[in-house]
Amino acid sequence: MFKRYAIYYTPRTGDFAQRGAAWLGWDLQAGIPVAHPAVENMDIAKLTDRPRKYGLHGTVKAPFELTKASTEAQLIAGVATFCKGQAPVQLDGLALSQIGRFLALVPQGDTTALGSLAATTNVVLDAFRAPLSEAEFTRKNAPHLTDQQRIYLKNYGYPHIMEYFRFHITLTGPLASDQLTPVKTALQRYLGTDIPAPFIIDSLTLCGEDADGRFHKIERFTLGG
Repeated sequence: MFKRYAIYYTPRTGDFAQRGAAWLGWDLQAGIPVAHPAVENMDIAKLTDRPRKYGLHGTVKAPFELTKASTEAQLIAGVATFCKGQAPVQLDGLALSQIGRFLALVPQGDTTALGSLAATTNVVLDAFRAPLSEAEFTRKNAPHLTDQQRIYLKNYGYPHIMEYFRFHITLTGPLASDQLTPVKTALQRYLGTDIPAPFIIDSLTLCGEDADGRFHKIERFTLGG
């Protein structure tokens, strides 16, 4: 069993998945490190150190520990059943954007259906999540959280869900102000036309965190069966 589990969007095998994995230096689908691309005057390994262990993904249900009453096999079966009842989501595409101090791909177009999918995922599959300990709740209860976010943290183990959910595919760690523009330019050149448009989420991937903190694909589940 893994330390923690998460439900992510991960791209299917192809150029986008391959390039994104190389940029981050970790292929969660294969569970192996991969070489970074060579970009002049840039230390890609350093720029991607923080998000590397998660691999190329968009969070739908954040990492959680499994309840003592549940097994990994039961979780797999539960996610499979859930995904059969969900419809795929189509958006216009993805755009490289700045979120705080890091760069990420964010969806373009109407995100209502995506938000609904994420909300339903968090509610229906929360039965498999072990409650946060008091120490964990205290550690994650940041001062900037709203009262409603603290309720979500207490009830679902994560504050950025429901109306606070913002889908994104993280591509860097925090950047200095003078790094943002050159790194964004390099990323746009590197990913080029491999960024999907339209952007279709037709599956969810159950992932597990190993003893070293790196995430691996356990199984991909097609939405709608």
